[in-house]
Amino acid sequence: MDRDHPSAIGPVVIDNAAASRFEVLIDGEVVGFAEYVERGDVVELPHTVVDRSVRGRGVAAILVERSLASIRASGRSVLPTCWYVAQFMDGHPDWSDLRAG
Repeated sequence: MDRDHPSAIGPVVIDNAAASRFEVLIDGEVVGFAEYVERGDVVELPHTVVDRSVRGRGVAAILVERSLASIRASGRSVLPTCWYVAQFMDGHPDWSDLRAG
């Protein structure tokens, strides 16, 4: 089963294009999001929020990793203006090829 399928166990990340944000859901409830701004071939990630009730469980890392994977699949690069996204990318060199300019 696809790990992002709604019936999968654990966090599910979806692209809510209407709200310009990736959302992380647990048991069908949105518990966090990463806002984005599309700027042609670059996607800026300016703000990430995770509910206090799920902090310390790796939910933010899952949200960012799956957001980056979606952006990579689209062939675009990332401008990480959110401190958490920038820190995540710095700590995971396998995502460094996505960093814009």
